[in-house]
Amino acid sequence: MIALHRLTHPNQVVFLNCDLIQTIEATPDTVVSLTNSSKLIVIEKPWEVLGLIRGWRAGIIATALQSTAAQADALAEIVHLAGSRPEAVHE
Repeated sequence: MIALHRLTHPNQVVFLNCDLIQTIEATPDTVVSLTNSSKLIVIEKPWEVLGLIRGWRAGIIATALQSTAAQADALAEIVHLAGSRPEAVHE
């Protein structure tokens, strides 16, 4: 979610799910249209909203890559340990 500020209440933060944004227009105020036909007029400029969206999405990707890297490291350690143990004795 990204944090925006309504034009009518600039001191209050509105957290918006950026997956619901359909369009962002400057008319001259910034109008954010959502997929459910709702509209928000915010104090941020359109390119600022785009920057927030890019930052949010980049954060999701970075977190996923870190998680994937950690899982790959853990798997490599398991494979290494499994290869170094003596064979089990079968009776």
